[in-house]
Amino acid sequence: MGDKPIWEQIGSSFVQHYYQLFDADRTQLGAIYIDASCLTWEGQQFQGKAAIVEKLSADDDQVLGFQQTFLLKNIQGAWVCTNEVFRLALHNV
Repeated sequence: MGDKPIWEQIGSSFVQHYYQLFDADRTQLGAIYIDASCLTWEGQQFQGKAAIVEKLSADDDQVLGFQQTFLLKNIQGAWVCTNEVFRLALHNV
């Protein structure tokens, strides 16, 4: 991983950590958000750790295709998600 640019290392590590928590125990995702963080999930907006974790913990539908964007910020030496956008990839097949 040392030969990758720092932003790619941070992004890869974050995504791996996020999905490990998402699959194992979504209530632990609160550690990656701050109270000012925002989540836009299929057009619905949620703000703050508690609201985001509640939404992510409640939604247990199997998703086959999606796009997800994270905006990360380093706050006091820790990388947190300040904004996240989730959209389903719906196709007519």
